[in-house]
Amino acid sequence: MLIESFQNDKIKNVTKLLTDNRFRKKSKVFVVEGQQENERAMQYDFEPLEFFISENIFKGTLPDGKIHYVSEKVYEKIAYRGSSEGIIGIYHTKENSLSSFVPKKDSTVIIVEGVEKPGNLGAILRSCEAFGIDALIVADGKTDFYNPNVIRSSVGCLFGMEVYQAENTETLEFLQKNSFNIYTTLMDESAEDLYQRDFRQRSAVLFGTEHSGLSDFWIGKGKNTLIPMAGSIDSLNLSNAVAITCYESLKQKKG
Repeated sequence: MLIESFQNDKIKNVTKLLTDNRFRKKSKVFVVEGQQENERAMQYDFEPLEFFISENIFKGTLPDGKIHYVSEKVYEKIAYRGSSEGIIGIYHTKENSLSSFVPKKDSTVIIVEGVEKPGNLGAILRSCEAFGIDALIVADGKTDFYNPNVIRSSVGCLFGMEVYQAENTETLEFLQKNSFNIYTTLMDESAEDLYQRDFRQRSAVLFGTEHSGLSDFWIGKGKNTLIPMAGSIDSLNLSNAVAITCYESLKQKKG
């Protein structure tokens, strides 16, 4: 049966999942759009509930699971990116506790405090996955991992990453219990060069918001660190700063 009406209850449900964070969290399901993103979700054992496919757009192999065929106009209505690739999946969320993460002896962890923009979080996830970061912790996070813009901007990298949300106190206790070298990025003249840090040992690098940086909670909790710059500007976009740090970690481990 082809769904052609915007008033269909299933279509209304998808639209609400895309736009209503509270409804998404309460339902414990989320939306994945695009062929590569759906393939990654299934590759990393996220459980699909159902799929919505436009046969006029979709060119891939049909996934296993419950499929609803929709008209092109209906698909464009529910697609976050318009008429992209013709497949939308609904998946169950996963609940991850920081206490379940078992770091390796040389694990590098990135911690972002209070990140508000889903697009920024997605870009950070993409860098973390690309450069082999062992986990991303969002401390006092204000965004939702399953926000469609996080999934879109991470190109599905969310699914293959160890990702956790925890309060600052829990995060600090975890780092101390597991003997991490803690590197903060406070705006302080006493900060030392990122390239002098040793990422061949357990390391955690903390970043704050672009607007205000790390909160006072982290003052004195680690070794302050900066990315040296040759220009006149004194700071970088958050996702760029994380990407540079992730690459330095990988470079040291490969070297």
